Parts: sequence; structure tokens; C-alpha cells
Amino acid sequence: MLRSKADGGWWLVTHPDHAHLAGEFAKYWGNEFFASPEPREDVLRGIHCHDDGWRVRDAQPVITKQGSPAAFSVELVGKYSAFEDIDFGAYLAVRREAVQLMAREYPYAAILISMHTYNLLSERADRSTIREDELPLLDAFLEQQVSLQTALRDQLIAANELVPAHLERSTLRHHFQLLQACDNLSLLSCVDFDGHATLLHPFTTIDGATTEINVQRIAERTFRLSPYPFSQPQISLTFPARFVPAETFATSGDLREALNRAETVSVAVTVTA
Repeated sequence: MLRSKADGGWWLVTHPDHAHLAGEFAKYWGNEFFASPEPREDVLRGIHCHDDGWRVRDAQPVITKQGSPAAFSVELVGKYSAFEDIDFGAYLAVRREAVQLMAREYPYAAILISMHTYNLLSERADRSTIREDELPLLDAFLEQQVSLQTALRDQLIAANELVPAHLERSTLRHHFQLLQACDNLSLLSCVDFDGHATLLHPFTTIDGATTEINVQRIAERTFRLSPYPFSQPQISLTFPARFVPAETFATSGDLREALNRAETVSVAVTVTA
């Protein structure tokens, strides 16, 4: 889950719905300054589905020790130390499932999801927040992801169905960075982040320059991007969310009951040049 505070309760968004919003952003990526992704269908699928492994867990949300919904919140933007308040072994299982679901049918998309997962748990994770006895689980998981990426890339090379340039490591890295950029923009949107942010990685423009893309909140769930990477000067999208009218819950069962009673509404987000 992703959560954002509101008067008397929380707005909650599932991980898959957040990822689907990221996929909608990705559809518009590309203009006179930034190249559109190719192979387009594979890249868009990877971005759209990168959190589908959370579907089962998000259907059974739990609470933190403080009684609030265990979820990604505005406090975690730009950080990756709390692992969203869930058991670390369960967290790794969810991340592994997200990759495996995609690898069975769409290996190119699975490589991008695996690269995203690896980056979250290596370059962006704070190892000091992980218990000493859990670090071997993390290291084994990371090794498995590297091996899987190699195996899937070899599989695609052998199949000879894609343009060779699409399987170059530099191309895969660019598409992984695009996944993370759209993922971050979706996270900012879902929690209505009001602070300085970027789309994480510097991007190379069509003319060969390298630039960070800055994100500025200018109104409620309205963001200005500079330089602007999308094909339309303004994009308005929606994502589903549910409001639970309590700040804390006595049990996880109470949270689930409140969530099941909550109406699903469409929340609007706008990005502009």
C-alpha cells in the first residue's frame, strides 16, 4: 500500500495501481528533447506491471506498531530504509514474485523489473537498517537477481527476435532508469509530495546532453517538470484510491474491514511543462 494523510484518516493506494499510473506516464515519454522507449511494448509492460507482485499482500493490509496502515508514505520519499514496515523475508518474497510473474512470458520486461529491484536493495537501501541475521538473505537475493538478468538476456539474444541494440546493456540501463523515473513520479503523485524532487537519474537528451529532470509541486497533485520529457504539454491522469476514516487501528482486521467498506474514488494528478 501507499498512504497519504488526510483529515481524520488515510488515503490508500495499492502498489499495482501506483505502478499502473507509472505505466500511464511512460506512454507519454518522448518529445523533441527525449527519445521514446524502444522496444516500446516491452518497456511499457515492465513499467506498468512492476509492482504486480504486491497484489496478494495489498489485499490483506496490516498495521504498524503505532496502529497506522503499514505502507509507503511521504516520509519515505527519497529514502529506502524502512521497507514499508513489513517482515523482511516477506518483502523479498514479494519482490521476487513481481519479477517471476513477468519472466514467464515477457523476459525483456522482467529484466527491467529485476534491475529496478536490485537497485532498490543495493544502491538505495540502507543496510544498517537490516538485521544482521537478515543480511545473508539480502545478499543471496541480489545474486539471484543478477543471475536471472543474465539468463533472460541470453535467452532473448538466442531467440533473435529483437533488434540487437535493444539488448545492449546501455539500452537496458536506460529503460530501467525510465522505469524508476515514472515510478518516482507516480509515488510523488500518490502521496502528493510537497518538496524538492527529481526523477532520480540524469537522462541523456536527443542532442547528447545529460540533465536531471526536476519536479516542483505547484498545486494539489499538480507538478511542473523541468526539463519536460512528455509528448503533450500537460497530462491529466487518474488513479484509484480509498479513504479509511481513522488515523490508527486496533488490529489489522479493523483496517481491512474499514478498507473493504471504503468507496473507490478516482484521484486526479496533473503534470505540466
